[in-house]
Amino acid sequence: MPAHSDLPLEDTMALVRFAEELAEIARKEILVYWRRPITVESKIEENRPVNESPVTIADRNAEAAMRARIEERYPKHGIFGEEMGSVRADAEFCWVLDPIDGTKSFITGKPLFGTLIGLCHWGVPVIGIIDQCVLKERWVGVRGVGTTLNGVPVEATGVASLGEAMLYATTPHMFAEGFESQAFGAVRDAVKRPLYGCDCYAYGLVASGFGADLVIEADLGLYDYVALVPVLLGAGGCMTDWTGSELSIPNHEACKGRVIAAANTTLHTEALKLLAPSPK
Repeated sequence: MPAHSDLPLEDTMALVRFAEELAEIARKEILVYWRRPITVESKIEENRPVNESPVTIADRNAEAAMRARIEERYPKHGIFGEEMGSVRADAEFCWVLDPIDGTKSFITGKPLFGTLIGLCHWGVPVIGIIDQCVLKERWVGVRGVGTTLNGVPVEATGVASLGEAMLYATTPHMFAEGFESQAFGAVRDAVKRPLYGCDCYAYGLVASGFGADLVIEADLGLYDYVALVPVLLGAGGCMTDWTGSELSIPNHEACKGRVIAAANTTLHTEALKLLAPSPK
């Protein structure tokens, strides 16, 4: 494990197995509502580029079930969840949960949402899971160890230059007018093809070397990206904020929810240059 985590590998893998247990718990809560009539409520968050987001009983039940299991097994661990807030977020270990990342996909029957389960050690993401319960695909990333898809090791590869790259973002509307939209636009115009609409699934594609090379997003909550960091890093990719700084709980406010995931360091470096603020 890297210097910020002195956990023995045996202890780390025990936590990985528990994280997978949480994924199984969430699957059971979510699948009962898949492609069935369901009430959708709106959450309104002012001063965001996209200020409305949907939430359902599937989101809430999945998070509640995972939280209950964490409290039972690791009562001293912190929990930071999208739907139910945080407890003990400054604990040595903190679980960061997004029960359904991509609720808009979920409520429209598109199986590209995912359950995100991240574990931070002293604020730094060390274990991450992307679980797609419909397709039965699960990425498990362990920082300093590796990333697997359904138990098979994967490796981020990527093209050699930005001009050949395939870029994902969930939506072009997530970038605020001004700096964010201009910076994203510079990368969008430099790549071969920009694509939209995958939420967390796009990060799994980059980590697996399936042809996606970059994901650039903004306005993300902590729960939207913590689990993704170990998946990308474990696969040999890169994932930072737009300044190239490490993504962590302490750095969340400074990064403003702006993240970049790249299949290799060359693409990461080229994209960061375009994302940098213009000199005044």
